[in-house]
Amino acid sequence: MKSEYPSKILITGGREIGGVASFAEGLRLGFNEVGIPVETVSPSRIFRRWRDLRDPRILKILSTTAIYAAPFARRSICMAHGVARADSQGWWKMTAIVFSHKFANLFSGVQVVAVSHYTAAVLRAVFNTRCDAVILNPLKTLYLETESAPQPRCYVTYIGRLIAAKNLHRLLPAVRELLDETPGLRACIVGEGKMRAQLEAIAAGDPRFEFKGTPSDEEVRDCLRRTRVFVSGNEVEGFGITYLEAMSQGCIVAMPASGGGIEIALDQVGKSVQLLPLSWDRGEVLATLRRALRASWTPIPMDRFTARAVADQYLAVDAGFSAGGKVRKAPCAAVSAPGLRDAGLVLPR
Repeated sequence: MKSEYPSKILITGGREIGGVASFAEGLRLGFNEVGIPVETVSPSRIFRRWRDLRDPRILKILSTTAIYAAPFARRSICMAHGVARADSQGWWKMTAIVFSHKFANLFSGVQVVAVSHYTAAVLRAVFNTRCDAVILNPLKTLYLETESAPQPRCYVTYIGRLIAAKNLHRLLPAVRELLDETPGLRACIVGEGKMRAQLEAIAAGDPRFEFKGTPSDEEVRDCLRRTRVFVSGNEVEGFGITYLEAMSQGCIVAMPASGGGIEIALDQVGKSVQLLPLSWDRGEVLATLRRALRASWTPIPMDRFTARAVADQYLAVDAGFSAGGKVRKAPCAAVSAPGLRDAGLVLPR
């Protein structure tokens, strides 16, 4: 391990399921490959780690719900995992999240990293908040494993929290029509949330709709390997790790015509990636799903999404801190890190 690397990395996680938890686990695996010890802690317990927060030898990667610790941290990277939504999170929580990102810009011991250029652009254009770099989320190692025996693909699949922001309630009526006109096709819904009862009511006991709850990672991957079309509907998705997981397993992905997920494979839009209308018109949604069902999948390069590759990008940003845990004056070491600027991951100050 290089001497300039952190002695340890502290990552704040999120829910037990969801994108932030997947992000934290992927980073842990990547840093472990480098040889740096990692500890994941709950955002609610971060102030119990006061010495670690102040220790410039330890890199802190703070999730959105832990950014309030930024004023007290040295050598800290604060995450912009997505765009705050007043309609689903409420005005108070949205204001707190936006204020936290702007607040993080004020401190010399903090850099802000966005998980997509879309997120960085919205924070800059709407909230005048600076992101120092963009680093796409890592893919768990099991999604990079070769499939020994391909299975028949019979599912239209959704994976994620069952909440209104995902717009699954707007997709299911069109999915039902697609199932009616496609013999043998089924719908698989993986996840839990407060909208489950409403979604089950839309399915109305139709046995072609399977609600899977929260299975293991291996079961989720196996489900994707049996999926023809993957759907999700958050119009302001910050990145969309489930999109990446689905693409890696041979699924055609139907996603809204906005959000950070489009950046995963921009050249595949209209091919392996089909864009859903933001109007949520049932006929237009059905037309998109029909196109997705006819589309042919094209493999996308996964090298940049490996845990090690993403960990290296975070270490390049970390190189912008001085020995005292403060951001170096320009030119920043992270900006001059080989390959990071060329890849468009470091944003101009």
